[in-house]
Amino acid sequence: MSGRTLSSVRNAARALKEFSAERPEIGVSELSRRLDLGKSTAHRLLTTLTEEHLLVKNPDTGRYRLGLAMYDLGNTAVTGLNLHAALAPPMNWLQDVTGGTVHAGVLDLREVIYIERLDSPHMLRLFIEVGRRQPAHSTSTGKCLLAHLDDTTLDRILDGWKLESKTVHTITDIATLRGQLAEIRRLGYACNLEESELGVISVSAPIRDRSRTVVAAVSVAGPKSRLEPEMLALTQSVLEAAAVVSHQLGYRR
Repeated sequence: MSGRTLSSVRNAARALKEFSAERPEIGVSELSRRLDLGKSTAHRLLTTLTEEHLLVKNPDTGRYRLGLAMYDLGNTAVTGLNLHAALAPPMNWLQDVTGGTVHAGVLDLREVIYIERLDSPHMLRLFIEVGRRQPAHSTSTGKCLLAHLDDTTLDRILDGWKLESKTVHTITDIATLRGQLAEIRRLGYACNLEESELGVISVSAPIRDRSRTVVAAVSVAGPKSRLEPEMLALTQSVLEAAAVVSHQLGYRR
């Protein structure tokens, strides 16, 4: 069974790779010949890919072309590649003007995954490694990303979630979290006020791509004693950095 399954996946990948700018449409017979498959197998392959919206059948010619799902996947791949390149200059600037530790993260259900980090130049700094996961509800990055999910996705994530208490300031009630997420969406940024670690605060702002989707968030974190007096300026700097990255990814208001 596993051998047949892997073979089917391989054939699907091979079929998709046959499409190009020079060959935007392919018919059953042509695909059968190019992949050295029986016509019935080629037809089932094309039909399945069409049902998954990876291909679209041209009703006039009976041939197949790439569907919108492939376009979405391509955009996702390009955004991922572009995101890391777009983050570097604004994150460096943010580190210079705030003196804090700068992170960029993405959401994976109920967790944040940090994909970039620049350490604070000060002696007292945070050590959150790239690739590390943190509960989304207790970080500014996580709350920022949760706040910009569509209602259906957010409801699914919040349903049954037992919010772990990291400090006495961590939100542990779903209704309270919902209220704060609504406020974050209204304000356009999120704060973490000692919710993940006592004495540490952070501010995060969303990064959008050309489709206006929030794909990541950038944040600055550091000791409360140093950052809190500059909270207004800190927030503005984080918003500016997020806006620059978003612009690089094609986002326009």
